[in-house]
Amino acid sequence: MKHPWPSSARRIVLAAGFFSVATLVTTLLAKPGTAPVPAAAAAPLNGGAEYVGEAVCIACHAPQNKQFTHTQHANVFRLNPKNEKEKVSCEACHGPGSNHLKDPISPSNHSALVGFTKGWGTPVAQQTAMCLQCHEGGERMFWAGSTHATNDLSCSDCHNPMAKISATGLLKKPSINETCYTCHQQQRADFAKRSHMPVAEGKLSCVDCHNPHGATSKTLLKADSVNELCYNCHTEKRGPFLWEHAPVRDNCLTCHNAHGSNHDKLLQVARPMLCQQCHTNAGGHQSNLYNAGQLIGAGGGVSSRVLGRSCQNCHSQIHGSNHPAGARFQR
Repeated sequence: MKHPWPSSARRIVLAAGFFSVATLVTTLLAKPGTAPVPAAAAAPLNGGAEYVGEAVCIACHAPQNKQFTHTQHANVFRLNPKNEKEKVSCEACHGPGSNHLKDPISPSNHSALVGFTKGWGTPVAQQTAMCLQCHEGGERMFWAGSTHATNDLSCSDCHNPMAKISATGLLKKPSINETCYTCHQQQRADFAKRSHMPVAEGKLSCVDCHNPHGATSKTLLKADSVNELCYNCHTEKRGPFLWEHAPVRDNCLTCHNAHGSNHDKLLQVARPMLCQQCHTNAGGHQSNLYNAGQLIGAGGGVSSRVLGRSCQNCHSQIHGSNHPAGARFQR
C-alpha cells in the first residue's frame, strides 16, 4: 500500500521527532536551576583603544618607518591591502594605538600596544595570535603543540618583519641556517665535522628536512618518519628488497648521524665497530676481527676486514639486496 504522505514530508516529520527527543534528553540530564553558560567575550585589544592611522605612527617612529619601507609587509599593507585590517598598516600587527598616544614612553603603559620584543611584556600567545591573523594554515597548521610553541617561542624569535635582513622570509638573520643556529648550536657543530650534510655549502637548508612552524613529529620532520624523509633524496635505499637489513628498515639514524659525523658516510661509529655493536656472535668472524696476526706492525698479515670499508668490503649491499644469493648482503 502506498503511503499517503510524500517521502519529503516523512523525512521532515522524522527529523522533527528526533530533535524533540534529543531536546527532552538534554533537559532531563541538565541539573535543576542551572542555565547555559555563555561563551566568554574576547577582551578588547589594547584596552579598547581606537585606530589612529599609520601617519600618526610615522610621526614619531621615523627610523622604524625607514626600515619597514623595504619589507614585503610594507608593500602589501600600503600598495595592495586585501582587507580593512591590512589597510591600517602598523596597527594591523601592534593593535589600535590611541592609548599608546596618551603616555608613549612610560613602562607601565606597555599594555597599550602589542610589542614583539622580550622586554615589552606582551604575552607570547598574544604575539603569535597577531601573526596568525594572516599567516594561519598552510605550513603553520601544526604550530599549536609543536616543539617551538611548547618552548614558548614567538614568531619574532626567528622573524623580523620590520626590516629586510634576509632575502626571503623576513628572518632575523641573513639566512635560514643562521637563524636556526641561534638556538641549535650542536647542529651547527655537526655541520662542521668531516662528513656532513651539504648545509654549509649552501646545497641544503634546515627547512629542506624540517618544518620550523610545526609538524606531526617531535623533531618537526617534513615526513611521517626519518626513513621517509631520507628516501626523498636517497631513493635507491627505499626498496623493497628481497633481503632486507633490519636496522636499515627500522631507522636510518641507527647507523647514521643526520647532521654530521667525523666518521665516513655520517656514521655514528667507525666501521667495523659499528657493525660489531649488533654482530658479536661467538660462532662467526665478527667477534674475532683483531688479533696479533691481523694488525699493521704486529708482525703478521693484514686482514681485509679492518681496512677500507671494513665489513662492506664483502657485504657491499648493506642497505638491502635483490640478488637471489644476497642473503648476507654480499651482492
